[in-house]
Amino acid sequence: MSKVIDGAVKALNERLGGGGFDGSVRFDIEGEGSILVDGEGARASDADADCVVSASRETFEGLLEGEINATSAFMTGKLRIDGDMGQAMKLGSLLS
Repeated sequence: MSKVIDGAVKALNERLGGGGFDGSVRFDIEGEGSILVDGEGARASDADADCVVSASRETFEGLLEGEINATSAFMTGKLRIDGDMGQAMKLGSLLS
């Protein structure tokens, strides 16, 4: 597992406050791997999810650090969403 994935899993679990997420979203980070966020929290996994969010490492790190707005990234094609857009919107609050 990459350092990017390890750091992102830790950051997402901190934002979840030790709880889970109602639904499932998988982040596919180009060249790094995948993170699944669901009722059990965040973990490295490429399992099926209700929604898949794909981005470059730079975009994903910018989202986590609050330097990139998720809506702007989506509108400019830096962030791709496949599946249940509602799930992506719910999880978006964790990234801001």
